[in-house]
Amino acid sequence: MNAYLGVAPGRTAPGEDGEPGAALRLFCFHHAGAGALAFARWKREFTPEVRVLPVRLPGRETRLREPRITEGARLLAELDTHLGPLLEEAPYAFYGHSLGALVAYRFAQHRQRTGQPGPVLLGLGACPPPHLPTPLTEHRGLSDESLLSALNRYGALPSCLFERPRRLSTLLSTTRDDLHLAASLREGAGERLGCPVHAFAGTEDEAVTAAAVAEWRHYAGGTFALHTVPGGHFFVREAVLPELLAAELRHRTPPQPRHARQGNAAHSATHEPTSARAEAARPTAAEPTAAKPTAAEPTAAEPTAAEPTAEKASTRRG
Repeated sequence: MNAYLGVAPGRTAPGEDGEPGAALRLFCFHHAGAGALAFARWKREFTPEVRVLPVRLPGRETRLREPRITEGARLLAELDTHLGPLLEEAPYAFYGHSLGALVAYRFAQHRQRTGQPGPVLLGLGACPPPHLPTPLTEHRGLSDESLLSALNRYGALPSCLFERPRRLSTLLSTTRDDLHLAASLREGAGERLGCPVHAFAGTEDEAVTAAAVAEWRHYAGGTFALHTVPGGHFFVREAVLPELLAAELRHRTPPQPRHARQGNAAHSATHEPTSARAEAARPTAAEPTAAKPTAAEPTAAEPTAAEPTAEKASTRRG
């Protein structure tokens, strides 16, 4: 089992038993203080042609006893070692949320710099780009009490955590290290990427504004789209986000051999309702979309402020 993956990578070609393989892999990078479980519900939103692979950084969940990584260069080297071979096997896409957006961007940048195939799509959610100020990363050296106050001020902590002091203490320790990692990942960034870039912002996110998220357009050498979705900083747990990504990736998934398509069709029956919703959610300039939000996972975030910008957008109202 790959240490960095929350699930097995799966096959990219049909097996001898006729079981279909995935034509595209979606690697998902979690936000500060979180882990691979942030994407636990995503599989149901995608057809079998797309294999959802949540990435788990050291120092959390099943890797709790491993030291956390706080240096961006070391993390990129680790990802290249552990995930690089999988990226050569089949087309892939990245989605990163908050801290994970920086990880996804820098990993895609690393691949581009080293002449390796890049993602067919880069999704970046709830995160300002590297050139914007991020007040919370400046608080990473604070005491637990001060850091807690800062996180709470920016709406980066679910209220239920205050009733679970032991979990809150672990979260603060993990978040502090993740903020060090975020600060490190911002250094040396700024390169435009050749792949399509889709940025996502929550309409009620008090930590990161839609205007800040829109600034990712400066890092897209080609197609850029801004999506606004209902919810706060933790909209990663809502159904709208994976639906949007599923719709976008369906148009970027390579065609499979006929027998594989037939096998996948049999496995896709339960995905029909979601696929229909996702098709309606594809971003256009004139067609707003809607979906209802779900509960958020307890984690921390990186807030910022930014000048307003405008790009192609899709807006969903609940």
